[in-house]
Amino acid sequence: MRKHKLPPGSADDTEAAFYDALQHADLERLMACWADDDEIVCVHPGGPRLIGQAAVRAAFEALFANGSVQAQPEKVRRLDAGACSVHSVVERVAVMTDDGMQHAWVVATNVYAKTAQGWRMVAHHASAGARSEPPEVLTSPPVLH
Repeated sequence: MRKHKLPPGSADDTEAAFYDALQHADLERLMACWADDDEIVCVHPGGPRLIGQAAVRAAFEALFANGSVQAQPEKVRRLDAGACSVHSVVERVAVMTDDGMQHAWVVATNVYAKTAQGWRMVAHHASAGARSEPPEVLTSPPVLH
């Protein structure tokens, strides 16, 4: 199976492509966002730790059997360190309930590595969803005068 290619771009470009593929249930485009490495890791809300291409692919394939995932990353915090970029995001996920379409919020961490093929996801870890937007706890560093 031929892997779709992404432009080298940036970690942000890869993240945008990942969420777009989720929203369109496009397994091939989604897997093109991942590094071609046996050590990639994915944890879905409440799920086990999935390691490697085959396990990650199978989990997303099962997820897409129920349709697309309408998740939008918000409140992105980035930590860039050379060939690695860590994004802490709050995902706003549309969920159909008995009362109609509602939103849930999931706190997720996406880790990207710069590879010979460009920026690729090497880890995605998502918390269990919540009905309300999670608060952010910020602390201010002490100011030295």
